[in-house]
Amino acid sequence: MVVPVQPTVDPLKAARRAGDPACDVYLTGTVFLDIIFTGLDSAPVRGTESWARGMGSSPGGVANMATALARLGLHTSLAAAFGDDHYGEYCWDALEQGEGIDLTPSRTVPGWHSPVTVSMAYEGERTMVSHGHEPPPDADAPDGGAPSCPPRARAAVASLTPGTRAPWIAQAARSGTRIFADVGWDDTGQWDLAGLADLEHCEAFLPNAEEAMRYTRTSCPRAAARALTEHVPLAVVTLGAEGAYAVDGRTGETAEVPAIEVEALDPTGAGDVFVAGFVTGTLAEWPLADRLAFAGLTAALSVQEFGGSLSAPGWAEVGAWWRRIREFDDQDPLALRRYAFLQSLLPAASRPWPLRRAVPTIGFRSA
Repeated sequence: MVVPVQPTVDPLKAARRAGDPACDVYLTGTVFLDIIFTGLDSAPVRGTESWARGMGSSPGGVANMATALARLGLHTSLAAAFGDDHYGEYCWDALEQGEGIDLTPSRTVPGWHSPVTVSMAYEGERTMVSHGHEPPPDADAPDGGAPSCPPRARAAVASLTPGTRAPWIAQAARSGTRIFADVGWDDTGQWDLAGLADLEHCEAFLPNAEEAMRYTRTSCPRAAARALTEHVPLAVVTLGAEGAYAVDGRTGETAEVPAIEVEALDPTGAGDVFVAGFVTGTLAEWPLADRLAFAGLTAALSVQEFGGSLSAPGWAEVGAWWRRIREFDDQDPLALRRYAFLQSLLPAASRPWPLRRAVPTIGFRSA
């Protein structure tokens, strides 16, 4: 039996008003079944067999973001296609029953097999091999894909594709949904901001440093962030081991927060967790620097577990980290003050920790 995860903190409690949407965040995309190998000493070598010391399975793809948001206490709705195979059943069960994610906009597709990704983590990086096919068109969706009329929501997270518009993004923005966007690597090599047509509907854009510099033709990620505010109100650029930098073009405010040093087991899904943390802080109306700090913290906690979606931290992990970090006498007081805003959010007692994690057997059930 899967025990649903029940967040002990509602980070939006102070910001909720009568008449607000029931859905906090809406997402759509592809759910993969992730099989993760960890503990590899090096990259696999052609013609040899490599043994991994660790293995896990979990829902992946857009499920990484959906799970990260749900574990932070946001009411999350996901529109995705699921295969009617065992992989699809496992992913559906893990997300709906295990994480409390609303799958009402999702569908099960008879005869379609679930996309699968094998991820290998080594030397702080990862290599992935994926397989899958596009699902058949959805007869209930005018464009055959994502619903053209997504549910009313406070926010939505979109992954922009160069040269392609997603009609649901404009529809959601017109209904008052705040759009947060990230982007993947531009395989065309053009790196043309004009090709990200849906950026005009977005409130915030969260690329990594390399992506930001390529799109803005700059050589400094901070300069890139400033340049991006000519196209989107809020630009957030992740700087890897250096942390993150943000510019609010509406107010001119900037913020930079260093990364938290941790021993990384698997970086899969860390970028999604960062975005989820930042969306949470934004909807909760926190100061810009607090949003960056929280996003960086949640991402750092996630890389200490293997797996994508199931490595996402909840408030139990955040609370445990905050209590533990203050026990060390050599902590920098300035660094501690950076995260002092957590104190008022965290409950005195938390539910059992840790959360459900990726396990070696697909479909494994915790009693």
